[in-house]
Amino acid sequence: MSNTVLRVTDLHVSFAQREKDFNAVRGVSFEVKKGETLGIVGESGSGKSVTARSIMRLLPSPPSYMKQGMIEFQGENLALKTEKEMESIRGKEISMIFQDPMTSLNPTIKVGKQIAESLVKHRGLSKDVAKKEAIELLTLVGIKNSEKRYSQYPHEFSGGMRQRVMIAIALACRPSLLIADEPTTALDVTIQAQILDLMKSMQQRFDTSIILITHDLGVVAGMCDRVVVMKDGEVVETGTTIDIFKNPKHPYTKKLLNALPRLDEKKKPKRLPHIKAGVDTTIPLVQVDSLRQHFDSGKGELTKAVDDISFHIRPGETLGLVGESGSGKSTTGRAILRLDEPTAGDILYRGMAINRFSPKEMKTMRRHMQMIFQDPYSSLNPRFKVLDIIGQALDIHKLSKSKAERRKRVEELLKMVGLEPEHATRYPHEFSGGQRQRIGIARALAVEPDFIVCDEPLSALDVSIQTQIVELLEDLQHRLGLTYLFIAHDLSMVKHISDRVAVMYAGKIVELAESEELYNNPLHPYTKSLLSAIPIPDPRVEANKQRHIPEESTTVDRYNLQNAQLVEVSEGHWVAQ
Repeated sequence: MSNTVLRVTDLHVSFAQREKDFNAVRGVSFEVKKGETLGIVGESGSGKSVTARSIMRLLPSPPSYMKQGMIEFQGENLALKTEKEMESIRGKEISMIFQDPMTSLNPTIKVGKQIAESLVKHRGLSKDVAKKEAIELLTLVGIKNSEKRYSQYPHEFSGGMRQRVMIAIALACRPSLLIADEPTTALDVTIQAQILDLMKSMQQRFDTSIILITHDLGVVAGMCDRVVVMKDGEVVETGTTIDIFKNPKHPYTKKLLNALPRLDEKKKPKRLPHIKAGVDTTIPLVQVDSLRQHFDSGKGELTKAVDDISFHIRPGETLGLVGESGSGKSTTGRAILRLDEPTAGDILYRGMAINRFSPKEMKTMRRHMQMIFQDPYSSLNPRFKVLDIIGQALDIHKLSKSKAERRKRVEELLKMVGLEPEHATRYPHEFSGGQRQRIGIARALAVEPDFIVCDEPLSALDVSIQTQIVELLEDLQHRLGLTYLFIAHDLSMVKHISDRVAVMYAGKIVELAESEELYNNPLHPYTKSLLSAIPIPDPRVEANKQRHIPEESTTVDRYNLQNAQLVEVSEGHWVAQ
């Protein structure tokens, strides 16, 4: 008996379109052996997910169809199976973990029942035995109080917990092959590290083969035995993980590896921004004093999203603000711009307390302070052409005298962010994610602000596009003397773009230091756990790494932050104590 679990040979998948067919996958071949992890890497549109769904026969047909090729699973050709035969293979022999755990769990069915369902269907267990085993599986994937959790609904779980439930469902029937399609993209780095460790231990326990689809080469370095690199529907390179990272042959693989900012590499020296004449760079441009942002979450409960934080940003500086989902980073950015009304504290811009401004004064103030949003698609009006999306800011602040002048300014802004003047007449859906983010940046620059809050501007983009956007932001800062608050959860990127970095946890700043100092000498336990969870794109580094992973805790105050104060432990290095 061969130990090859899956063999894909010369797979071609097309989607029928009105004019001509779109060939999404072209001649893809690879195999997966028993107990090994194969990584399929590539950017959006490379054909990774289409390949995975073809194996499971989950693509809608029509419009998709398999033109040619063979998918052999344990010696049998899956292409020849009927839908009924596939139903007994899916979940039992081959399982899949999807990218977004919220949309792949049924919101109307209790979590435990969703696990027990597959045990009853595929393994023929009685309801009582299935329930008992489902509770054991929840414990196995690291969910505490599993008996109580069994009867809860998906919305009562955090993102990391929901992904654990998906893994429990996927492994319930001990499948021979597990396909994980970007299983950690929607998760924080510390949760990602926990989920990947969990997948590894489950694999060792059940001797499962895994296909891991991802665009994160750091994850591949720590998880995979072999790698397949895909681009435009084709395999451009394949080999062992060590070989691919040490000696990449294809220019695209080299480009992917070089695009990644590495946490363990030194920062490049930064070009100094051109600060406007007469601006005193020793006086902060933005100063935040004892900022609090509380939300009433109903039932008389108060959520302290931002809980008494203070910091400043000097002219021409980039302050990075990092932390997990729910730590209060984006709320801080929104409160500074008064998109949310702060509960308490002062926000000073050039010494003026803007939290006391009237709406009319605030409108004038918006010229000086702008924001680049996280999702470039939902922050652009789909019914407006780019000319009007950017032009609207010029209209509100009466910055153009005529239509011709307005159009000329919009075209200048598009050129400034690396787009073409003719793009002005198109709609947002006609652009890629990276281009849409450039439009968002052009809109923020239209009113010539001095200060920009960049709220996770990279998280929706591919690695090589992220690098381009970071280079664009650095170039604009150098040319226009901009000051940034750069909010992100990708610490590798933050290190390289920021002068100083503040780490947030549960509404508090736990550490603040010059970026190189913070990475070389983290002092707070939370900063240490955050840094150790970040995968480094080098299999040798990942193999020897010690992680400080805290439990996914239900208590917010794991680090006793309630009465902690920021204390300066060395020059410019502040830690919550």
